[in-house]
Amino acid sequence: MPIDYNLLKVSIDLQAIQANYRFLSSRGKRLIAVIKSDAYGHGLIPVGEALAAVGADFFAVGTVEEAARLRPAVRGTVLALLGPQSVEDIQIVAEQGILPLVARLDQLAGLEREAARLGRQIPIALKFDTGMARLGFAAADVEAVARALGKMRLLRPEWLISHLATADEPHQAEFVHEQAARFQRIADRLALAGHHPQRSLVNSGGLLAFPELAWNAQRPGIALYGANPFHGTDLAPLGRELRPAMQVQAPVLAVHALPKGASISYGRTYVADMDKTVAIVAAGYADNYSRGLSNKGWMLIRSQRAKILGRVCMQLTAVDVTEIAGVAPGDAAVLLGEQDGQAITPEELASWWGTITYEVFCLLGMNRREYATS
Repeated sequence: MPIDYNLLKVSIDLQAIQANYRFLSSRGKRLIAVIKSDAYGHGLIPVGEALAAVGADFFAVGTVEEAARLRPAVRGTVLALLGPQSVEDIQIVAEQGILPLVARLDQLAGLEREAARLGRQIPIALKFDTGMARLGFAAADVEAVARALGKMRLLRPEWLISHLATADEPHQAEFVHEQAARFQRIADRLALAGHHPQRSLVNSGGLLAFPELAWNAQRPGIALYGANPFHGTDLAPLGRELRPAMQVQAPVLAVHALPKGASISYGRTYVADMDKTVAIVAAGYADNYSRGLSNKGWMLIRSQRAKILGRVCMQLTAVDVTEIAGVAPGDAAVLLGEQDGQAITPEELASWWGTITYEVFCLLGMNRREYATS
């Protein structure tokens, strides 16, 4: 359920997401579009349908429940990255044709039982850990997994998947290649046991920077939504064609003077060093606009940057409009996105926030959304 008690407006440009998909497709072999977590706050079904309209036929989401929501909206393969976590999940996977990511032996056993009950095969994706140290079979588990699969004639391992930990950090490219080497060894050992699943290792950064690791499919996530995984690095040109798709704005509610020596907002963390004019914008931490932006973030008002003054409140934030003529209640303050050729980029907002673009999108995207075209 979206946040529905505020005045924030989140606009999603589906054509930008489609353009990003086309660009990424030109860099890869076959894309698995990662639209988990409500498409990183951009909207699971609208984004899935928009990508399907430009040829996407393989989607990755988070939970089995999310996969079940997407399944009726798109054709092709829907991969549940968190895999089945209950008997109910296993039944949904089998009944709705969802591809489950399997990372434990008990998941294999449960899927085999369900396949036997239905009297038909179930395709699966095997997840092996190559260096992320989260979910996945360990490399030492390969023989045990192969033995288990040898006894489970109703499970069909179609994909072998792992996940890169440092693909977006150019100074850690060596670790990317270490993970790739481990991934290859796992695939080779499975092949010796008679299993030849297709392979997918790279994410957005890996797709752009490591084409030699493409294997059968690539899994772009953050790049689909227009954030450059190499922003601020020497590899930034690799993602310069990406177009941000999310725009967030809120109205100005009041404009007033702040005399020299006067403070504003809780804790008096900002005291005016000269006579100021401030605008009060209807956005705050209850709207997932972080309190961490206090005294350091910026907004756009009338196509000019307005610095946040004092603490971000629950639903209000003060900004400095001293040098911006004519600001009045009802004006739009842009928290993220463009205004008449000027922009607050996802990377900028994330840096002021002290986080990453993923969190910015996921949190701000929990507000009410509307869908726009370029």
